Formats: sequence, C-alpha cells, structure tokens
Amino acid sequence: MKEFQGLVAAVTGGAGGIGAATAALLTERGATTVVLDRTAPDTPHPYIRCDITDDDAVAAAMRTLADDHGRLDVLVNNAGIGAKGDVTANNREEWHRILDVNVVSMARITAAALPLLRRSDHAAVVNVSSVVALAGVRNRALYSATKGAVLSMTLAMAADHVKEGIRVNCVTPGTVDTPWIGRLLSTAPDPEAESRALRTRQPLGRLVTPEEVAHAITYLASPLSASTTGSALAVDGGMATLKV
Repeated sequence: MKEFQGLVAAVTGGAGGIGAATAALLTERGATTVVLDRTAPDTPHPYIRCDITDDDAVAAAMRTLADDHGRLDVLVNNAGIGAKGDVTANNREEWHRILDVNVVSMARITAAALPLLRRSDHAAVVNVSSVVALAGVRNRALYSATKGAVLSMTLAMAADHVKEGIRVNCVTPGTVDTPWIGRLLSTAPDPEAESRALRTRQPLGRLVTPEEVAHAITYLASPLSASTTGSALAVDGGMATLKV
C-alpha cells in the first residue's frame, strides 16, 4: 500500500522510539518523511534539527521544510518527555518545563505548520497522547496532566480546522517498550518486579510496541481515513477500558 505517495510528512521526535517507527512506516507507505529532532536519526530520512521549545528554531525548521520539499501534508506531534511522582514530586520549574515540551510545543509547531497544511488536499495532524489521559495511574501526576491536555487540545484543534480540510486526531498508547521505559526500570529498586507490574497492568499482559503505535498513527494520518477527525485511538492493550 502506497497511499502516501507524493505526500510529505514530518515527525517530531522521529529519531527514536515511536517516532522512528512512525517515520519508517510512513516512508514504507510512500511518504517523504522528514524527521524533526534535536538528534539526527540513524536512518536515511531527511532530517531537520529542531528544538520544539524554541519559537525561532521551529519557524526556521518550517522554512527549511518548505524550501526543501515545497509542501507538508502530515504532521505527527510525537516528541515528548516523561515525569514521575505525585503532585509533590516535581517543583514548579519542572511543571513548566514538561508542560512546555509535551503541550505548548505541540501548539507551537502546529501553528507554524498551518500555512503549509492549508495548501494540502490531504492535511492531517496526529498528536501522541497517552492512556494516562483516560485512566488514573499512580505517580504520574505531571505526565498525566500534560497528556490529558494533549487529548483536549486535539479535540479543539479538530474543531478549529475541520472547515479548512485539516484533520486532527490523537493516539493514546499504553506503556510502550521505549528507551524511556528502559531508563525508568534501570532506576527502580527491583527492576524485574517493576517490569512485571508494567506488563501486567495491561490486560494483554505485555508492553505495547512502537510499531503498533506507528500503525495507529499511520492509519489516522492516511488519506484513506478522510472521514476520521477529532478521534482518540487507544493502543493500550485494553488498559483504559478492560478490567480482567
């Protein structure tokens, strides 16, 4: 299937994890996929170095993308960082930093991309939220706040831009087997017990793979999904909805 043939996609945080898997699948499906990240990918995808928390850097990245490729059809807002603890665990500066990376930067880069997206006949934005936007999870207060905001912002963005032909959706992954989870486990007092807990809280009994999330993102971004907007697609092993 090459439904993205002739289209240009940009993936933030595309150098690793979910972003890298998404960039690979979009390319496989025919897209020219540009990775926006502070770190260059290990793959041959076109790459633009971009700090999504910097207004000037984001504006420069969009200019470069326009100059190099002439268009943008799909924007995947994947870049984000984690945080642990209850509401007492992170100081105010950390709250502002994580909110900026996980929420404000999605608005920042989408706003900068809108002039290009408005010129596309297949414009789609896919935001990466999380199951913690829908289910209460211990010691994730700050992270949950940001991902809940992403879900709500997705619905508002979809309403704002539906008449312009720009579809906006999000995915809500469960615990994904990414380097961040690996680092989280490495600092746990009992890594094996923590790993087992992460697996068993998802009814399927295992972690979600980056490739599974990438398939969901690609479905939402696809021109074949032209009637899907304002949706949140769960890829969480049943964590938000099943009690088994």
